[in-house]
Amino acid sequence: MNSLRETILAGELIEAHRPWPRAVVSRELWQRAAERLHAGEWALLGLWGEPEFAHLAVIERHTNECAVLSFACEQQRFPSIGRSHAPAIRLERALRDLVGLEPEGLADLRPWLDHGKWGTRHRLEQGAAVSAATHGYPFLPAAGDSLHQVPVGPVHAGIIEPGHFRFTASGETVVRLEERLGYAHRGIETLMAGAPLERAARLAGRLSGDSTVACALAFAQAVEAALAVQVPPRAVWVRALLAELERLANHLGDIGAICNDAAFGLMHAQCGLLREHTLRAAESCFGHRLMMDRVVPGGLGCDLPGDGEQLLVALVALVRSRFPELVELYDNTASLQDRTVGTGYLAPALAQQFACGGYVGRASGRNFDARCTPGYAPYDRLRFEVPVLEEGDVNARVWIRIREIEQSLSLIEEILPQVPPGAICAPVATQAATGIAREGMALTEGFRGDILAWLRIAADGKIERCHLRDPSWFQWPVLEAAIEGNILADFPLCNKSFNCSYAGHDL
Repeated sequence: MNSLRETILAGELIEAHRPWPRAVVSRELWQRAAERLHAGEWALLGLWGEPEFAHLAVIERHTNECAVLSFACEQQRFPSIGRSHAPAIRLERALRDLVGLEPEGLADLRPWLDHGKWGTRHRLEQGAAVSAATHGYPFLPAAGDSLHQVPVGPVHAGIIEPGHFRFTASGETVVRLEERLGYAHRGIETLMAGAPLERAARLAGRLSGDSTVACALAFAQAVEAALAVQVPPRAVWVRALLAELERLANHLGDIGAICNDAAFGLMHAQCGLLREHTLRAAESCFGHRLMMDRVVPGGLGCDLPGDGEQLLVALVALVRSRFPELVELYDNTASLQDRTVGTGYLAPALAQQFACGGYVGRASGRNFDARCTPGYAPYDRLRFEVPVLEEGDVNARVWIRIREIEQSLSLIEEILPQVPPGAICAPVATQAATGIAREGMALTEGFRGDILAWLRIAADGKIERCHLRDPSWFQWPVLEAAIEGNILADFPLCNKSFNCSYAGHDL
């Protein structure tokens, strides 16, 4: 039985990769990696590719060690990980669309991100031109008496990104849900190739706008690892403030929206008000409601102003004074509990298999938080709890958000007195053009869960390759399982309790 460390040592180590190792491995070691994933000994962090290599990022469960395994693809083919480990299937389908690599043994060869509108066969490599005609997408069949299909989307009511949901139902009960995504694909990885660090950082922060801080932080930490940049202590602490403000705003918005989908508009209005106060505090402190472009490689794009601590202390006091009443209202409203308790159940075994992050995983018993494992500064010096529940329903996902709001408020209070004076950014541009290629990766915790960034900086200091993986890649598939057996009318409630990102998934 190969441990992750033994697997890395048996391969060809790439010296320029930081902070975790990357090794080019044989076919046998690659297939053993698939076996370790299937057995649950390792968890999948990411799977992406280049014209000649497939890359697999994993974390070993009992040691929490991370690594990247790379496979040299002869004739652009590699043994499918998805053949034995289902969470890799959509990632491998995306690889076929973007790079043209063929996973040997993958059962589902339908396009995933490619809707026949690109004009080229492989988006990242600008392959051979193809017809722009859109071909019909073959949804999976479902057999049985009195079954009917209900198509929803890709255009939805309200301000929401596009995604298609194909329900097979028996009466009002959902028998199968199948998603089709990719409508929000913008070619982020293509745009990053050849971009200078500053532009690539702006693109990273726009992968999923509600997670701009977490995505930008993952990209920045990957750059800093590749170039061995020492971030000033003040920037490290203020970055944590930005991240907790982003988490606070999104969780408040989600709780209100979930209650609104259960026809309880009062919670929606009150949570929306607290979210608005949070966004206004962010704008007052950092000049942008979503704090976009405030985290940059090397540190920060702007500093916390002189009155920033006072503004954030006032925000925390406001939320602390009003939020407990909303929690009590949620918990003691029978009609609301009737809609959320037991609805949209996600089994803990499935959450573990798909390595679901954030509130989706933690509401189904998976105790994983990238701030702790593998961990990064300054969270290694902060005291906080990671709430975990086993119930796995909509109600549990609401309660995880409630507890994380409480933890974020405490973290903001703990961080503010410890923010040291000094510089907010270290020079990066002068170190980027090293004359040799450098590789870096990072794992950060966004409000949805862990975000992976991997990149290679070319000898001229520009981005040669960059791959960002949003938590939604491992959450969208299990939503299909969570809705089975529920009624059609509960899908908006289940969907909002997951709140997966379309744009973050579609790249």
